[in-house]
Amino acid sequence: MDTMKKEYNMLREIKRLKSVRGSGTELISIYIPAGYQISDEVAKLREEYSQSSNIKSKTTRSNVQGAIDKILQYLKLYRETPKNGMALFCGNISDIPGKEDIELFSMEPPMPLKVNIYRCDSTFLLEPIESMVEAKDVFVLLVMDGREATIATLKGSHIQVVTKLTSFAHAKVHKGGQSAARYERAIEESINDYRKRIAETINKVFEQSQFKMKGLIIGGPGPAKEGFTKSEHLNYQIKILGIFDTGYTDEYGLSELLGKTSELLKEQESAKDQKILERFIQEVARGGLAVYGYLNTKKVLENNQASTLVLNSEVELYSITYKCSSCGQSINRIEGAESKESTKHECGGILEPVEKKDAIEELIELADKGGVDTVFVAGESSLGKQFLMGFAGIGALLRYKS
Repeated sequence: MDTMKKEYNMLREIKRLKSVRGSGTELISIYIPAGYQISDEVAKLREEYSQSSNIKSKTTRSNVQGAIDKILQYLKLYRETPKNGMALFCGNISDIPGKEDIELFSMEPPMPLKVNIYRCDSTFLLEPIESMVEAKDVFVLLVMDGREATIATLKGSHIQVVTKLTSFAHAKVHKGGQSAARYERAIEESINDYRKRIAETINKVFEQSQFKMKGLIIGGPGPAKEGFTKSEHLNYQIKILGIFDTGYTDEYGLSELLGKTSELLKEQESAKDQKILERFIQEVARGGLAVYGYLNTKKVLENNQASTLVLNSEVELYSITYKCSSCGQSINRIEGAESKESTKHECGGILEPVEKKDAIEELIELADKGGVDTVFVAGESSLGKQFLMGFAGIGALLRYKS
């Protein structure tokens, strides 16, 4: 469950980095794959530092070299990459012209990085890690023809090959000395065996995931993929989500299949959000097993009544403690991101903020402690907008009512 808190914090960091704009091409994004030699990355950065001396703008040149220096100092802390690799973002984030404020942000991706990227631009390159964080569901991919098949899992844009299988239908069966009917029967048996081995592998993947995999997506050239779907070896609980034509049956075929399924995957994610939100809104409408708003949600989490914490991924809420400059009284308020730095107290004094905590993170921690599932939903659909505008983007489904 602690992964939900990590995911939330990473989403917040990504949101902040998205808002940063460089005055020139001076914001550096680096992705270092798992197991990549830190010394090799350091050598590349030193080369980039040397090349940056050719930048005409003195300010941009200074900011780029300052960022590379900061990254090089940071990499001295590592002998090897974290297990999933690392993503680094560094640059002058000051929005005041002429003022330098070079900051470095480091993240360990939730899944292994496969590519080594260096980019210097006016914005940070966030898509690779953003797609990983936003990915909630895992699918199985199969690309096949009559001779070979590749099976993989997919989460976000991360493809992990499980195995490759080969058909022996044409390699082992020879026509010599056999009747035409016997030869055809032998071919059919070999094809059936091939389909069975593919299905058994996919069944095993689903079983190992305790059937949390969301479905199977199939691709490949020719009719073999359609023939496979008609076989009876695939577990009936496995849902085939789509069948697509691809030119290859290896890693290239998997990449090709991923490119063709983007709309399908969006629909799957949207359908999951819709299902949660439909249930939530129905329960609220009939005064059933749901509550909304920060205080009500916090209460049911503390009382161990909640079964699911539902949050809009864009909501920002803070628990702020103010102290009055006149009477010394402390006051706690729950406020959004637009909260003021100071405000007036009823006694006439000024309430100054002395402590600020992330209230959404607090809810996630309570859910974690109580073994409650946390679900982030988007606000793009009509139900998503209704949840955000009508229920403040915060709610919980309940185990029981008090």
